[in-house]
Amino acid sequence: MQLESDRWRAPLAALAAAAAGNDGAHDASHLERVWRNAQALLAQHPEADTLVVLAACFLHDLVNLPKNDPGRAQASRRSALLAREQLASRGFPRDKLDAVAHAIEAHSFSAGIAPTTLEAKIVQDADRLDALGAVGLARMFYVAGSMGRALAHATDPLAAARPQDDGAFTIDHIAVKLEKLPAMMQTGAGRALAEARLARLLAFRAEFAAEWLGSAT
Repeated sequence: MQLESDRWRAPLAALAAAAAGNDGAHDASHLERVWRNAQALLAQHPEADTLVVLAACFLHDLVNLPKNDPGRAQASRRSALLAREQLASRGFPRDKLDAVAHAIEAHSFSAGIAPTTLEAKIVQDADRLDALGAVGLARMFYVAGSMGRALAHATDPLAAARPQDDGAFTIDHIAVKLEKLPAMMQTGAGRALAEARLARLLAFRAEFAAEWLGSAT
């Protein structure tokens, strides 16, 4: 299986690169990081099909729609359909196409599809890990900036006396979505990594709020 994965890695990366747009939060580097995250999880789950995980990691964003696009929740399903077509035309093992398609469909937060296979759970965790930690923080600001969102509420950055609103204030995204991710992880290893990365995000948020309000030295 390892030899088969090694043989497919370059073609899969090339296929993903050909479909990539100019979204710096979902570019080729993101796909490489997701695959590295998945490899860390695969080390704890040698029974998983590495080739299925590899293909889903590199092809999960074949159709990448903006966060505010009304069809955003359908992007992972569209990616799965396109991946199935592209893989079949390139001689990818047909008995693995369903598993790859499911892992791609289920990776998306907005799609709300529960992963039912170990491979899909690994891919979902691997993708969500890239939303946490220092890189996740950079991606959060990149996306929010591209959508014209404010950094934070002028006088209440931590939403002590207002509802959280990450559609208006970037820093609110940590509470609205990111701090929920560790509890949603599908694997024990993924949860441990997510909790460590979230801790760094929360420390940043506290320091950000202190500086924002002029109370930091």
